Amino acid sequence: MKPRSPAPRKPDPIDRANLRPEFWRRFPLDELPRHEWEALCDGCGKCCLLKLEDEDTNEVAYTSVACRLLDLGTCRCGNYPLRRQLVPGCVVIDRDSLERIIDWMPLTCAYRLIHDGHDLYDWHPLISGDPDSVHRAGISMLGRMTAEYDVDEDDLEDYIIEDQC
Repeated sequence: MKPRSPAPRKPDPIDRANLRPEFWRRFPLDELPRHEWEALCDGCGKCCLLKLEDEDTNEVAYTSVACRLLDLGTCRCGNYPLRRQLVPGCVVIDRDSLERIIDWMPLTCAYRLIHDGHDLYDWHPLISGDPDSVHRAGISMLGRMTAEYDVDEDDLEDYIIEDQC
């Protein structure tokens, strides 16, 4: 019997070519060119979950409900270039928004980790070289989300997840 060959690796939807070696360790976030900034995304899907904010405490709670543009099978935006036009409430993670949103970003998020002076985890695609390592490590929301169009807005509280992702 012939040994089975491993399944072919899926191409990384984020362009990680032509990156400076270990750029996330060597340069501050505000000095990264756009392609290196984008390469920091691990593809976990957590920032695309709908969140609820308590009006009294400003505390943010994550739900397991994914934005209507998020592909539940890949944890990737279905229309990344036009996401702001299609979903006006979409929060774009960039230099201008980072300080405002950093406190509700996932604890495992590369932008938050680097902002707070920490290194990336070994499952991050920039470390592992594999875009699926975030899924295999159980960090992503793959298989744990409900589509926004399947949930009534009045029922969002029923989908709150306890941890901050």
